[in-house]
Amino acid sequence: MKGYHWIILLLSIALIAVSVRLGAQSSSSPEKEGNSGSDAALDCIMTRASVRSYTDRQVADTTINKILRAGMAAPTAANQQAWQFVVVTDQNLKDSITAAFEYTKMVDKCSFAVVVCGDMNNLFKGDMPDGGFWVEDCSAASENMLLAAHALGLGGVWCGIYPLKERVERLRGILNLPSNLTPLNVMAFGYPAQSVAPKDKWTPSKIHYNSF
Repeated sequence: MKGYHWIILLLSIALIAVSVRLGAQSSSSPEKEGNSGSDAALDCIMTRASVRSYTDRQVADTTINKILRAGMAAPTAANQQAWQFVVVTDQNLKDSITAAFEYTKMVDKCSFAVVVCGDMNNLFKGDMPDGGFWVEDCSAASENMLLAAHALGLGGVWCGIYPLKERVERLRGILNLPSNLTPLNVMAFGYPAQSVAPKDKWTPSKIHYNSF
């Protein structure tokens, strides 16, 4: 009888363990996991802010690659992908950009910069004029990179170049860009030297349903 009692006890313990495991699995349903992921994505969007000062810590190549991949995951008209990215890590070039544009004073201190360019040889034609949708495509790619950088613990800031022709030509000369590439912006990236609070831009009065 004693041996029989031990078998019953062991079977009871095993049954309890299986029940606990099944309960844990059912509590982490796909819906809850999805909500968690959605919350993280929304938190990244809502807490991102422009960062203009950085530490001297360098960003690893693998991290830079993740940011560039995020940029190329952006929506693009007819999947034309009318973008080219110029990654600037050379200190002399960063110094030249800082000297050329007074509003890019942070570039010489950043770990790396990305110049997002529209490729005029790869435009979506359709019913569009010569400009295509390259500005929209490159803007979406730029925002993706800023969000990816924030998610990875970095800071970034967008410095405008296009549509001011003088800025476009000056940057084209610094980076020796071919004539078919039009720089939209310069984005500086690095590890933030200090925390920056995001601005609350929620303005319900700017939302309209069905008509203005």
